[in-house]
Amino acid sequence: QVHLVESGGGSVQAGGSLRLSCTVSGDISNYYCMGWYRQVPGKAREGIATIDKGDARSYRGPAKGRFTVSKDNAKNTLYLDMNYLTPSDSGTYYCAALPEFDGGAWCGPERYTMDYWGKGTLVTISS
Repeated sequence: QVHLVESGGGSVQAGGSLRLSCTVSGDISNYYCMGWYRQVPGKAREGIATIDKGDARSYRGPAKGRFTVSKDNAKNTLYLDMNYLTPSDSGTYYCAALPEFDGGAWCGPERYTMDYWGKGTLVTISS
């Protein structure tokens, strides 16, 4: 069983920055896909950014140009650097992992079927 633990959430003012981290209990160096997702109360979870085994990155529209997804295989950690934050970026951020390709959708923020999920970290952006 793989465990994912997010950290780095908090409250910041609009225009500020945050770095989210996701520490994984397993060796992520060969993981097919990892990603960040956000959920706000009353709405469906939405993909934010993903990174695949070859470090190819994909972002959902609003994150492009402001967020950067990265990973450190030596530390088994996934990151999300978020800049120029706005109140609409608020929500609970979850990291997820899919160690092996399962024949489903390719790695991208539109993919929601991941094998492992963290419990989330709350981000609140005030105006």
